[in-house]
This record gives sequence, structure tokens and C-alpha cells, in this order.
Amino acid sequence: MTELTILMPCLNEAETLEICIVKAHSYLKRAGVDGEVLIADNGSTDGSQDIARRLGARVVDVPTKGYGAALGAGIANAKGRYVIMGDSDDSYDFSRLDPFVEELRKGADLVMGNRFRGGIERNAMPLLHRYLGNPVLSTVGRIFYRTPIGDFHCGLRGFSREAILGLHLNTPGMEFASEMVIRATLFGLDILEVPTTLKPDGRTRPPHLRSWRDGWLHLKLLLTFAPYWLFYYPGLALSGLGTLSFAALMFGPVNIGSVSFDIATLILAGALILTGFQMVCFYVLSRLFAVRFNLLPTSERFDRLRSKVSVDNACIFGGFLLLISLIAVLAGVFSWGATGFGDLDPSRIVRPAALAVVCASLGVQIITTGFLSSMLQQPVRPNSNQTI
Repeated sequence: MTELTILMPCLNEAETLEICIVKAHSYLKRAGVDGEVLIADNGSTDGSQDIARRLGARVVDVPTKGYGAALGAGIANAKGRYVIMGDSDDSYDFSRLDPFVEELRKGADLVMGNRFRGGIERNAMPLLHRYLGNPVLSTVGRIFYRTPIGDFHCGLRGFSREAILGLHLNTPGMEFASEMVIRATLFGLDILEVPTTLKPDGRTRPPHLRSWRDGWLHLKLLLTFAPYWLFYYPGLALSGLGTLSFAALMFGPVNIGSVSFDIATLILAGALILTGFQMVCFYVLSRLFAVRFNLLPTSERFDRLRSKVSVDNACIFGGFLLLISLIAVLAGVFSWGATGFGDLDPSRIVRPAALAVVCASLGVQIITTGFLSSMLQQPVRPNSNQTI
């Protein structure tokens, strides 16, 4: 079996493709590595395919557009046990791949290059990317996923082909780079970083990268695979703040210094409770879905939570809250009746009414979440394509 595939995505890279292939072949020859150079062509119209074949590289045509689509097809078609991928714009030096191969041979599943440690030449990276985009997104990734990677978006990286294929990566665009790191971290792959250099690319045309669009795609992906940070933690914070405020205001206004908090704050607190609890429900449902379809790994903690989220428990707890809501409504009606069903002091009727609304809404949310979670956990018969 071939040991190494040097993979380059390509879309109209005739200006720089030749030097990249020459450097890659020179590395394989110098290091004595049994390998190949593979070009994943994304529909070039400038003769890039002919250049690659003339220089002895193998070409795989990828009709689906996108950086991730090209790399995914290239990885699937690679013959090497290991794959080192890098852009074909001559910004990375394919003649200096020794640190990547060494770590892969030692057993690493993913070896990331770090341009901030290895050196970024003048004008090699836009200031927006160097001082805002990459640092911010990489920091978010480290916080969300507890990964030590300092350069999430380095385009030069090596990996075990088998390990990466097992992650079933499927994003077609530039966010493919983040998806690889995210899913490799979540599924416990052995990830290392080595310094690498970045120099200005050799193209005269504008790059395919679009800073704000692709930055948003990366951030969106970071949030998508982190339901804790997207739903759970914000939901707990909102519902906790709302519950404390609601409980304090249920028995009358609260004065702090010269500021008085009363009915308006009570209504806002109710909204915080409902919004926060809905986000927690979204977390449970999204995590069930992601685990069911192998998008995220499960855990002992989540398995314990999943065992408690049942239709029976949801109906019991939700029904209890609906009962409290009914009692609050009756208390409001009796209070109204005590005045002869005439005009009421809003400060008196709003409190039981707010309690009734919040408890009823929470009860319905819990019951419906219980049924939907049960639906997501139902076994599916293979080849069950019948329609009703």
C-alpha cells in the first residue's frame, strides 16, 4: 500500500500548480517515501489538469463545487495510508513535510500545521485574518471543544486516511477545515500541531476565499456542533435569572435603592424563563438527533439524561405544572369574585395571571418535548420507505 498521498485541491491554479507538484515530488524522492501527488480538480478551465498529468500527478475530477467537496473526493480517492493536504497556490512549502510524516508514523491521527508558530511572511495573510478572523475563530474553537489547536484554519495538515474517512465529513465549502478539527476532537482522535510557514501565494488572480462569508460559515459550524454553548448554557442562564426575578416579584414589588421593580419586570422575567427553558429543550432534542445520526458522540452523562427523558416523566412533570397553572387561574378568579367581578387592581391580578401563563407554557413545552424526544429515539426498520 502507498504510504503517503499529497493532496491538492485545484480550481484554475495553472500559475502555481507546477511548482507545488515539483516540490511535492522532490520531497517524496528526498525522503524516500512511497507516495503520490493527487490533484482534486474542481472544474478548472485554465489547463490545470494537463499540467498535473504532464508532471506525473494523478487527477480526480470533482464536479461538485467547493473546497470541502474537492478535498472530500480527494481523500476518498487517495491511495496513501496517510494524506497531507495543502493549497495549490504555492503558499505552503510541499518540500518540507518531514514533521507531518514523522508524527503520523508515530501514531497521530491528525497533524495540524500552525502558521503562527512557524512564521507568516509579510503580506502572506490579510491583516483581517491574521489579527481578527483566525485568532477569534481559533479561540472560540478551543473554548467550545477543549482542543489545543492554535490555528484552526491552517490549510496544510496531515492525517490518517482511515481515521478521517471514519468521521464522515460532509461540508462542501471552506468550513471543511473547521469540521475536520471539530469532529476529530469530538470523536477522540489523536491530534497534534507542528509549526509550518506561510508565504504570499503566487497567483495574480483574487483568491477564492471570501473573508466575511467564509468566516460566518466557520462560526456557524462551530456553533452547530456545540449545542452546549448554543442552547444549554445560554438557556440555563436565562431561565435561572428569570426564575430568581420572577420568584422575588411574585409577592410584590422589589425596591433596590431608589429603583422599583414591579409588574413590567415580572413580565420580562416570565419571558426569560420561557425562552431559557425552550433553549434547554432545544439542546436535549438537538443532542438526541446528533447522537442518533452519529454527528456527535454520546457520553455517560448524556446517556443518563436520555434515560430520564421519557413521555411518562414528561407528562407527569408537565401535568403538575398545568395543575399549578389551573390553581393560579382559579385564585385569580376568586380574587376577582371577592370584588364583585368589578374593576381590579392590576398589581393584584397580574401576579397570579403571570404564574398561570408561565406554568402552563412550561407544562406544554415539557410534554411536547417528551413526545418529540421519544420519536427521535424510536428504532427504525431498515428499508422502511413506506409512505402514509
